[in-house]
Amino acid sequence: MDYAAALLAKLPGTSPRRSKDLRRLIETLESYIQDDQIEQVTKAYEFGALAHAGQTRMSGEPYISHPVAVAQSLAEMRLDPQTIVAAILHDVVEDTDIPVSILKEEFGEEVAALVDGVSKLDQMHFTNRAEAQAESFRKMMLAMIEDIRVILVKLADRLHNMSTLDAMPREKQARIARETLEIYAPIANRLGINHLKVALEDLGFRYLYPFRYAVLKRALKRSKGSQRQIVKKISERIQTAMEEENFFGEVHGREKHLYSIYKKMAEKKRLLSDVVDVYGFRIVVDDVNTCYRLLGIVHGLYKPMPGRFKDYIAIPRINGYQSLHTTLFGPKGLPLEVQIRTKDMDTVAEAGVAAHWQYKAIDKTTAGPQRRARDWLSHLDEIQQTGTSEEFLESVKVDLFPDKIYVFTPKGDILPLPKGATVVDFAYAVHTDVGNRCVSAKVDRTLVPLRTTLENSQTVEIVTARGAKPNPNWVTFVTTAKARTAIQKYMRNMRSSESVDLGKRLLDRSLKDLGSSLRKVGKVRLREALDELDLVEPTNLYSQLGLGERLAPLTARLLIGIPDDADDETTTANLVIAGTEGMVVSYGKCCYPIPGDDVMGYLSSGRGVVVHRNTCGNMINFRKQPEKWLAVSWEEGIDRDFSSEIQVETVNKTGVLAEVAAVIAASESNIEEVSVINRHQDVSSMTFLLQVKNRVHLARIMRNVKNMKNAHRVSRDN
Repeated sequence: MDYAAALLAKLPGTSPRRSKDLRRLIETLESYIQDDQIEQVTKAYEFGALAHAGQTRMSGEPYISHPVAVAQSLAEMRLDPQTIVAAILHDVVEDTDIPVSILKEEFGEEVAALVDGVSKLDQMHFTNRAEAQAESFRKMMLAMIEDIRVILVKLADRLHNMSTLDAMPREKQARIARETLEIYAPIANRLGINHLKVALEDLGFRYLYPFRYAVLKRALKRSKGSQRQIVKKISERIQTAMEEENFFGEVHGREKHLYSIYKKMAEKKRLLSDVVDVYGFRIVVDDVNTCYRLLGIVHGLYKPMPGRFKDYIAIPRINGYQSLHTTLFGPKGLPLEVQIRTKDMDTVAEAGVAAHWQYKAIDKTTAGPQRRARDWLSHLDEIQQTGTSEEFLESVKVDLFPDKIYVFTPKGDILPLPKGATVVDFAYAVHTDVGNRCVSAKVDRTLVPLRTTLENSQTVEIVTARGAKPNPNWVTFVTTAKARTAIQKYMRNMRSSESVDLGKRLLDRSLKDLGSSLRKVGKVRLREALDELDLVEPTNLYSQLGLGERLAPLTARLLIGIPDDADDETTTANLVIAGTEGMVVSYGKCCYPIPGDDVMGYLSSGRGVVVHRNTCGNMINFRKQPEKWLAVSWEEGIDRDFSSEIQVETVNKTGVLAEVAAVIAASESNIEEVSVINRHQDVSSMTFLLQVKNRVHLARIMRNVKNMKNAHRVSRDN
């Protein structure tokens, strides 16, 4: 006797509740699958019922009612028998002692893989809940790459859980609702499954913002009577106009769902009355040609609003959605939103990737929604190479909201991108190698910066060069997850390989300046130095040198044992300087750095480390010698004075200099030097070299001087 039969032998019987659920599911399945496949579903039901025996949901219902409800949702979408079986068994591995291997043995490898893809990761240990959720999401998404049915089971699972959320504590309701709005509803939208998206959004809205939901629902209920009359009247007029021109089709008054109304109010800062009074109509006809001809009839009935026509038939949305959209001035100026599409397009609009199931077809790339879904899934592999599960989750969330623009390649191919995408995003969308090697770009045949934001209908040409590399600064302006992940991956690889090579070269060069080399130093002394620096391998040291975390000349001195002969008074400067212990520290008189400034150090011959502000003009020359750079930072709680320079423009009259000096003295600062730079008939420009504690102290002095009656302008000289 097999494992399932042994379990079924122990089954005490099926409750009336279970029988009713099963009968309803079978009635739905009988319309499109064969009897032997229905027997497999029945076997899965009985297997799941026994596996979950004794378990109940928070509402008190037998647990098996949940997986059967999930299977019912998928059956109504007419999914294949393996998906229905997996839906019934999707919680067996997670919530019972039955392993995946048993499911594989009893129901086949395909079903077992689907169940495993949906299951959470209870067997793993995480540092926090966020990490556990992110890792579970990551596993689900990667399983989805292999088989998109995984996400369909998960979406149906989430829909039923949301519809039974009343039994949960308020805090848990809000957390699950937020996750639904941020992750699962956008995924349903991205896959084009509109009815799931709408249901998930409204349920998420209801439990995340219960008060706002109740207020909107009451307001809509009050206005529904008059709305129904208006919708009926306009629908009849459109239907009559169609029949007069011998067009046949269906006209539906589109009912707005609550979350879309709430989003429009929040995003556009509009009153409820302004949003509710927008009426929607969907016209479904037989063929594409009729769609375009019908558009003319509709525009003849009501005047179209300028700039509000969109042709999603010629250029489908990213999720495969196709339709003509137009907004009209209706009776008494009421805006009417009209969608015109074929029956097939209407099916795709509601069911998306599940509209025409093709898992048994030889060619799996022929259907628009499936092809677009697979195009999206194809680069999830690249996104998931981002460091952590949380980063992966955030990257995918960014990629889920399809507010798209459409741009053209030089060959005329259409490429969809998120709104706000830049030239670099376009380059990576074409191919990762194109993005990595791009050096410039042309938009509509005009050279533009790489950070240029693209707009609809532009033609973009990328210029590449052999040996070109991504710029780390690109991460600050790219918007697509693919571009961000590719840049970060390249930089990580570059840091780990090139930094080691660079660091080794810098150290060897510094040793040669001191009459030595890495070969002369030897492995024994290098090992001793690594122990002193608390490093494990020579590559760790080379990497630090290459990344600028440690200075090569100082490390070279350490390796060959040159003693520090620095001046004690100078070396106690209140600076924390990475790798410069024992070196002379001074401050550049070209820019007068003070605590609070962003600074860097420069190893100057005979002067030790000279600290400059990052904005100092002399840094342009210093950057030509990167081996002499040094990362420095200010110590907290510094209690000493630093020199700083300010420039003051005042009214040119007797006594002003004394007035400024008095204000500076009252601000607890001494004046080291003062000079008059320029003097015109009405204005004098003076420079003061002051003693200050830090940037806060300097800002207070400048503010006090600026508030003087005779002062025009105060600036910090650089």
